[in-house]
Amino acid sequence: MRIKRSIQVLGIVLVTAIALVGCAQKESPQVVETPSKASYIEDHAFQLDTIITVKLYGEEDTSLIEDSFSRIEELEKMLSVHLEGSDLAKIRDAAGISAVKVQAETFEVMEAALGYAELSQGRFDPTAGPLIDLWGIDPPEGHLATEEELADIKPLIDYQKLIVDGEAGTIYLQDEKMIANLGAIAKGYIADEVKEQLVDAGVTSGIINLGGNVLLIGGKPDGSDFRIGVQDPDSLRGEYLGIVSLKDESIVTSGDYERFFEVNGKKYHHILDPFTGFPAQNSLRSVTIISPKSTDGDALSTTCFLLGLDEGIKLIRSLPSIDAIFVTKDDRMIFSSQDLLDRYQSTNEAMEEEVYAQ
Repeated sequence: MRIKRSIQVLGIVLVTAIALVGCAQKESPQVVETPSKASYIEDHAFQLDTIITVKLYGEEDTSLIEDSFSRIEELEKMLSVHLEGSDLAKIRDAAGISAVKVQAETFEVMEAALGYAELSQGRFDPTAGPLIDLWGIDPPEGHLATEEELADIKPLIDYQKLIVDGEAGTIYLQDEKMIANLGAIAKGYIADEVKEQLVDAGVTSGIINLGGNVLLIGGKPDGSDFRIGVQDPDSLRGEYLGIVSLKDESIVTSGDYERFFEVNGKKYHHILDPFTGFPAQNSLRSVTIISPKSTDGDALSTTCFLLGLDEGIKLIRSLPSIDAIFVTKDDRMIFSSQDLLDRYQSTNEAMEEEVYAQ
């Protein structure tokens, strides 16, 4: 569904806030733009169960954005387990029966998901589909899973039972009723694919915002960095803790504050721990990942939230060219590196900011 198209000159301060719905959403970083005379084309669409925005600077050919939306639709039809006929739906339906030949893109993102499952020793698990479906978190609704229900599905959540065959191009779930769900990585992959398509077409400056996954093409037309706001977990969407200066990078946030439901006054958020079956419980409110690829940012924002502060920082520091901001429940912002802190401008005096020291 198309919302609007605009071709205009940017001349106002703008904070773009994106509504988040659906099972695979991240908390949305905010694009903070300062006055500029650069022309751009921009369009919005409702895809991936959220609002998609593509903005390209110095371009006039609107087919570039049309082609981006077409690519998103094409990939969603492969990667969404909730769309009948998709590769993921076929894998689900053939679980315990036979391997499924899939598109090259599906195979690529599944291999990436398995890589993060190995890296996190199972905290990130692409076979967590039964757990996601059991909780059914679609704010303000959700189902409070019982210990008995969790015991029933526990054997179905095991990434080592997801078999990929590179030579045959097939994917197989070993046990009946297993469900693969790529919701924690697919949007990042799709953003990367859209960026690659646009760069190949000659685009040098732009913003791809897939409802929480923000991926930048180059910098601003004048060569300066884009400025991205980090959402304040305790405030309305669009109010941020501070601003990060970025160029040609991805920024993705996962947090406990937008997608949750309440039972008897207790909040249950959507970041589910496959080890316990319940929403992750630790010292964190959110994790923001800055990385060259949005695929990595998508997977790592969820993974690091599940791992918690100490193990999450340890993982980030083991990976080249990736940084993170951890926001804690006691109002601290922990940066994975001094370089990232140097690129950050605080707008919230109540937060303590520091580089992780251990």
